[in-house]
Amino acid sequence: METVDREETLHHISEGIAGAIGEEFFRSLVRHLAEALQARYSFVAECTDDTQTHVRALAFWDGKSHLHDIEYPLRGTPCEKVIEGNICAHPERLQMLFPEDQDLVRLGVESYAGAPLLNSQSHVLGHLVVMDNKPRSFDEKELRILRIFATRAGSELERSRAEASLKRSESERRMLLEINNAVITKLSRDELWTAIAEAVRSVVPFDRLALCEYDAKQDCLRIVNYAGPYRREDYTPIGRQLILDDSPAGLAFARQKHVVRGDLEAQRLTASEERAYGHGFRSICALPLVVRGHSIGAITMGSLGRSRYSEADAQFLMEVANQIAIAVDNLRAHEETEALKARFEAEAVYLQEEIKTEHNFEEIIGQSATLRDVLRKLEQVAPTEATVLIHGETGTGKELIARAVHDRSRRKDRPLVKVNCGSIPSGLVESELFGHEKGAFTGATQRRIGRFELAHGGTIFLDEVTELPLDTQVKLLRVLQEGEFERVGSSQTLKVDVRVIAATNRDLNESVKNGSLRADLFYRLNVFPLESPPLRERKGDLPLLVTFFLSKFGKKIGKQVHGVSQKSMEMLRNYNWPGNVRELQNVIERAIVVARGPIVQVDDSMLRSDEVPEAATIETLENVERKHIIRALIETDWVIHGKKGAAEILNINPSTLRSRMEKLGIKRPG
Repeated sequence: METVDREETLHHISEGIAGAIGEEFFRSLVRHLAEALQARYSFVAECTDDTQTHVRALAFWDGKSHLHDIEYPLRGTPCEKVIEGNICAHPERLQMLFPEDQDLVRLGVESYAGAPLLNSQSHVLGHLVVMDNKPRSFDEKELRILRIFATRAGSELERSRAEASLKRSESERRMLLEINNAVITKLSRDELWTAIAEAVRSVVPFDRLALCEYDAKQDCLRIVNYAGPYRREDYTPIGRQLILDDSPAGLAFARQKHVVRGDLEAQRLTASEERAYGHGFRSICALPLVVRGHSIGAITMGSLGRSRYSEADAQFLMEVANQIAIAVDNLRAHEETEALKARFEAEAVYLQEEIKTEHNFEEIIGQSATLRDVLRKLEQVAPTEATVLIHGETGTGKELIARAVHDRSRRKDRPLVKVNCGSIPSGLVESELFGHEKGAFTGATQRRIGRFELAHGGTIFLDEVTELPLDTQVKLLRVLQEGEFERVGSSQTLKVDVRVIAATNRDLNESVKNGSLRADLFYRLNVFPLESPPLRERKGDLPLLVTFFLSKFGKKIGKQVHGVSQKSMEMLRNYNWPGNVRELQNVIERAIVVARGPIVQVDDSMLRSDEVPEAATIETLENVERKHIIRALIETDWVIHGKKGAAEILNINPSTLRSRMEKLGIKRPG
C-alpha cells in the first residue's frame, strides 16, 4: 500500500466520520476503512445479547455496496477470539483454520484482521473487521489504524445505545441527552470544552470548572482548561499539577468515584481544598473521567456558595461525566487519526521531493586505504544508535556517508530526513525542525509537522549543523538528551525516537571557541566522528570515479563514451581538486557535453586556475552579524556597557546591541 493512497483515504475517513453519527457513521467507516487498507470486505458488528454468542452487522461493505440484515453465531468463526477482547490477524489459510464457518467459503475470504469494540467500562460491545479474498499480512501500521477506528466505533456504539436508552425515558433524561448531543460531535479541544462548560452550566451552576488530564510521566493530573466567572489567573492556571492523593480531582481519578465537599469551611482534607478555600470557594464536586475501565482525567466544579452540590447532584453528574469522558476519548482518537494522517501526508510529500532529488552518486566509489578506513568505521557504527558527526570539506560526499550509515542501520525502512541548517532563515529554523501550531506566528495558517517529528523511527541528517542559532542549539540538545520537544506555539511535549547524524565543513574547535557552537552540544554530537576525506588524499580512486561518472552522464546526455584520454587522466591526477568529488562530477559532465567521440577529452579550461579549496556557501548577512557580535562579546567576557565593553568595540549604543542580540537569538552560553 502506498503512503499517498493511505493518507488520502484516511482524510476521507476522518472527514466522513467527523459529521456522521449512528448508521451513517458505521456505513461510512467500513467503506473507507476497506479502501484505506485495500481489503475486499469490512464490517462492524455488535453483540446481540449479554452471552455474546451472536452478533449483528451494523454495516457491511463487500467492495461494491453495503449488505444488509447480516446476523450470525460466533462459534467456530475467527470473530470468536475478537469478541473475547483480543486483536486478531490471520494472514492466510483462513478457511482451513475455521472449517465450520461456511460464510468464509461463500465470500472467498482468505485473510482476516479484527479488533474489539469496548465501552467505557471495558466491556466488549462488538468488533470491527477487515477481510480479503487473497492471503495477506497486516503490518503494525494497519493494525494501529484498525485499533484507532475500533475505538471510535466503540465510542459511537456506546453513544448510540445511550441515546436509545435516553429516548425510553425522555422526560427524565432530556437534559442529559442535550449534553450528549452537545459534546459528542466536537472535534477540536476549544469547541469541546466550550460545549462541556455550557452543558454542565445548564445542569448545575458553578463559579469555576476545571478539566484535568492524566500525565503518566509525572503520575499526576494536569489542568488543561477551565471556565466560569471566577477568572483569577493565579487559581488553577492551565498546566498546574494536581497530586493524586492531595486533591479532590486526584481522589476522584484514583477511586473512580465522585468526591463532594459541601462545606469547605467545615471540611478541608487536602492542600488543593485549602487553596480553593483561600480563594473564597465553599463547595466542590470532583468527577472522574473513565473510559473502558481506565481513568483518563477528572473535572472539578467549584462554587463560592455553601452546599451547592449534593449526593443526588453527584450521582446525576457522574452520568454527565461518562458522556464527557467518551467525548474526550473520542477527541483523542480523532487527534491521533489527524496526527497519523498529517504524518503520512508530510512523509509522502518529503518522499516525493526525495524522488525528484538527483543525488551526486548512488554508491561510495573507491578502494583507497583512506576510504576503506572510513568504511570500516562506518560499518562499526551503523548498527548502533550512536550519534554520528561527519566532518569534511565541501563536495566530499558527507551526505552519502550519512545515507550509508542509515541504510545499514535498523532504521533503514524509515526515512532519512535531511535538513540543511545553513539554508534556513534564522526565524524559521525552529518551525522547520520542530513544527508549529496554527497561529503560532504571522503566516502560520495551519499546523506544520517538523522534520524531527517526520523522522520519528528513522534518522535525521543535520547538514552544516554549526549554522544553527544558539537558542535552537539548546532545543536540539534537549532532543538529543531527552528525545522530546514542543512545536512552536504549543506547550504539549512530544516524544520522538530519532537517530541524529550531523555534518559540517567548519573547524569545530574554532566554532566552540568563538561561541557559535555550544560546547555541550558539540560533545553530544561528537559521539562517533567520521572524517570524509578530500579527493586529493584519495587520488587512487580517480579512475573508478571517472568511470562511474562517464557511465552515469553518458546515459543521461545520450552519448556513447568509453573513457578519457591518457593525457586527460594525467591532468586529472595532477590537479588538486579543491571542490573534491562534486567538482570532478561537474568536470566530467561538462567534458561529455562537448565530447566529439567516444574518448572524452578534458582541457585546462575545465579546471580552476586557482587551487584554493572551494569556499562554503556565502553566508547571510544575519549570520555574519551574529558571529561578529559573538566574537566581540567573547573578547569582552560578555560585558556590554562601559569602556572596553562590546558596545564600544562595535561602536554602537548598548541598547541597540541588546536589541540585536535578542533578535539574533544571542545568549551567553551556560
